[in-house]
Amino acid sequence: MIHKIGILTSGGDAPGMNCAIRAVVRAGLHYGLEVYGVMDGYRGLVEGGENIFKMDRSSVSDIVNRGGTVLGTARLREFKEESVRQIAVNNLRKTGIDALVVIGGDGSYMGAKKLTEMGIDCVGLPGTIDNDIASTDYTIGFDTCLNTIMYCVDHIRDTTESHQRCAVIEVMGNHCGDLALFSGIAEGAEMIITPDHPIPEDEIISSLKKMYEAKRKRAVVIVSEKIYPDINAFAARIQEQTGFETKAEVLGRVQRGGSPSAFDRILAARMGAYAVDCLLAGKGGICIGMVNNKIVDYDIYEALKLPRDKHISMLRLVDILN
Repeated sequence: MIHKIGILTSGGDAPGMNCAIRAVVRAGLHYGLEVYGVMDGYRGLVEGGENIFKMDRSSVSDIVNRGGTVLGTARLREFKEESVRQIAVNNLRKTGIDALVVIGGDGSYMGAKKLTEMGIDCVGLPGTIDNDIASTDYTIGFDTCLNTIMYCVDHIRDTTESHQRCAVIEVMGNHCGDLALFSGIAEGAEMIITPDHPIPEDEIISSLKKMYEAKRKRAVVIVSEKIYPDINAFAARIQEQTGFETKAEVLGRVQRGGSPSAFDRILAARMGAYAVDCLLAGKGGICIGMVNNKIVDYDIYEALKLPRDKHISMLRLVDILN
């Protein structure tokens, strides 16, 4: 039977993490558990001391509308080493913490699994804007990030149309194309270029040239990051060969921040409460997901082996609409 649980956020921040923190704390307190926050992810867990502190209901008041994470986050590559993880385990046991909720991406999941194997039951929650965790239809933060992209692209479209320009807009996603795919469909982009939907450059140039010659008022091209090493050079080639005045826009870190959407707040609350239920049931080394609107759990190793093709069928929609 567990009596004390900890919670931390790890990796990149994502809107909705605070909602998940609140859900875990409030659910834990509801069941009579002591709940401890860990500052700055696995790094804070290793450093111990004041980084691990007791939380109560007031600790998570008025945070549901805030982006980022009140617990802070950091990356600690050294956590892959067992000797470093052992320091974290020692700090948890010194505080009497029996189990841990980890909010983050797949790298954070692996750390949670390793801690479970060392005797501390851990549950992972998918907190990442990229939506690159295959064991859940949607990750915490993805919907908010998507809406931020839409807001930005809506504004770019206005000036693009006024000047008969082509806008090449690079969005986040790391090696996952979901943000580009979803925002491109939502915006009616002329082209969407993702790792799962690559388009040869000569085909891109040819299509845009035909649009220009047909006197199209504007063209919007949504591109996943890391496809083109130099997005400005890519835009320059389009301008040289199509006639469109072409500008590249890299939305950057603005996509990470902002008040979480209603969808992300509710998703985070459902997952956080479910994580506490799992820990009380004696489960560890698992991660939480939402599949077909149901909250489910997977063994972390099984989850990380799943193919990341959950939304690939939407590519057919791109072809139909274009």
